[in-house]
This record gives sequence, C-alpha cells and structure tokens, in this order.
Amino acid sequence: MAELEFYQRLLIGWFALAPLVFIALLRWPAPYGRHTRAGWGPAIGTSTGWLLMEVPAVLWFLVWYMLGNGMCSLSLTVFFAMWQAHYVHRALVYPLTLRSAERRMPVVVVAMGVLFNSVNAYINGRFLFTLSHGYADSWLSDPRFVVGLTIFITGYVVNRHSDRVLRETRAGSMAGYCRVDEGLFRYVCCPNYLGEILIWTGWAVATWSLAGLSFAVWTAANLLPRARTHLRWCRDYFDDYPEERKAVIPCLW
Repeated sequence: MAELEFYQRLLIGWFALAPLVFIALLRWPAPYGRHTRAGWGPAIGTSTGWLLMEVPAVLWFLVWYMLGNGMCSLSLTVFFAMWQAHYVHRALVYPLTLRSAERRMPVVVVAMGVLFNSVNAYINGRFLFTLSHGYADSWLSDPRFVVGLTIFITGYVVNRHSDRVLRETRAGSMAGYCRVDEGLFRYVCCPNYLGEILIWTGWAVATWSLAGLSFAVWTAANLLPRARTHLRWCRDYFDDYPEERKAVIPCLW
C-alpha cells in the first residue's frame, strides 16, 4: 500500500474515532489528576507521565520536519515553530510545575497519550512537510493564515495565563486551587482547556487542512468532556459554586 493511501485511510479512521472517544469520556473520565481512581493498574509520578506522553509530539514532528521539505520553506518552518512552541513547553516545562509526589498517573493513560501524540504528529507533520502540495511563502500573508495565527496566539496566551493562575493558587491551598475566580475563571471552570481548544482551532485554520482539523476535533473530543467532569466535581465540592459558570465555553458548555 502506498503511503498516501495509508495516510488517507488513517485520517478517515482518526476522524471516525474522535466522536467515540468524546462519548466514552463523558461516561468514564480519564483517571488522572483530581479524577485519579483505583483499578487502572500500575502508576507512575504525574510529572514523569506528562513528560513521557508529550515528548513524542516534539520528537516525531521534528523527524517529519527534517525528512520532508520543511527546512526549505519559510511557511513550513513557521508551522514547525508554532507546534513546538506548545509542545516543548508541555513536555519539558509544564511537568516541572506538577506535584507528582502527591499524585500518580496510570501507565495505561501514559501509553494512550504516547499513541495519540505519535499518530497525531504523523498525521500533521507528514502532511505538512511531505504529502501536501506545499505552502508558498505568500501563505503567511493569506487571510486564513493570519486569522488562524491570531486564534492560535490568543489560545496560547489564555492557556499559559490560566496555567499560571492555577499554579500560583495551588501553591497556597488545594481548596483555593479548585475555587478560582480570577480572569476567565469567572466565566468558565477550565479556561486552560479553552485556551488549548483555541490553539488547535487556530492551527486548523492556519494550515487549512484536514490534518489540522483532525487535531482540533480530537482536542475538543478530549477536553470538552473533561471540563464537564471538572465542573460537576466543583459543584459537588462547593455548595456556593456559581451556577452560571460553564465548563469551558462561556454561555455554551
């Protein structure tokens, strides 16, 4: 089977799997973080788990960039920088902010994260740097790229700011960490998730590709149910938790 045919079949299957994951996560929240529970087998420290899960996205995207046509194109190099700006932080910086001594992550969750990031990096990296028809440097002034980059940067700022607020609040008390009222936390329970959804929605628009769209769809399929689980937990834990506050999208979800 030629790689292009394999790629197309994988992409179709990837889109088909996303809604099933969405439905499953609404029913059975992924067992990590505050939703860790017994019965999922061996576990490792949360920091180590995040590192192992996210590093494949960094390394595989680098491999596809170097094996493809990325280094010969300014626009593709910009896409490479956008991807790595998120994942280098997520793999190498974010885990250092976690209190892994207090929480552990099931190895099976780590394995699923490795699988997702490896497939996702292949779908996006292989398309951008090899299987696409290329992106001329003029693409960087195309309205689709400009709009997409704006959404991407907005999401990046929202995600980093929200993570910082959570980290600083958590340092004071875990109770305060779960009851934040600063910034976008006044409107949604999980603005950090909103930021990540915006990042990959912007990516989909900027790349204007089915590969990018698949990432945006998978991000929503993963984070929308988890945000709903967070919101339900907060409402159960705090009697005075604001009823008007949504999970991740103001006024909608």
